[in-house]
Amino acid sequence: MTKNESYVRFVRTEGTLSESLKEADQLARLLAEVLERPDIQDLIAAAHHVGASSHAIQETLRADMEALGFRSERKGLFSNFRVAGLRPDYFKELDEGGILFEVERGKTIANNMDLLDVWKTHICKEANHLFLLVPRIRETEKGVEQKILNTVTNRVGTFFQEGVQAIDIESVHIFGY
Repeated sequence: MTKNESYVRFVRTEGTLSESLKEADQLARLLAEVLERPDIQDLIAAAHHVGASSHAIQETLRADMEALGFRSERKGLFSNFRVAGLRPDYFKELDEGGILFEVERGKTIANNMDLLDVWKTHICKEANHLFLLVPRIRETEKGVEQKILNTVTNRVGTFFQEGVQAIDIESVHIFGY
């Protein structure tokens, strides 16, 4: 596990770095740079309020994600399943696999959207990495602050603990905004 104030990385096997993991790590660094830009932080801050949707956050990143080679809401990734209508917020094909990038906001832990995103990546034959963008803190309608990034990190981290049956995901990169 790699962790800083707004970024956490879980990897299935630390010993060897596959080409797709190297590529995912490089893209994670580039995405972190995007998220640190003052213009992006201002756009996200304006979109991150009580009652806002994750789509509003997703839209603040559209141009930058496309510049990094991600495609928005790629269809057909789950066509082999009964849940064929699933689609990620963004997808990037890699030489060996791909990356699902999911943006969450209000329902991240209340509706287990973080765990849904892990499941989607696990069953997606074209993806072996997950980028997950979640709020560091989310304020509820009652003014209570929820520590979303910490909760998501703890929940997703359990999949990468020693002794837990492996999931078919090479890495998860969690970014906080």
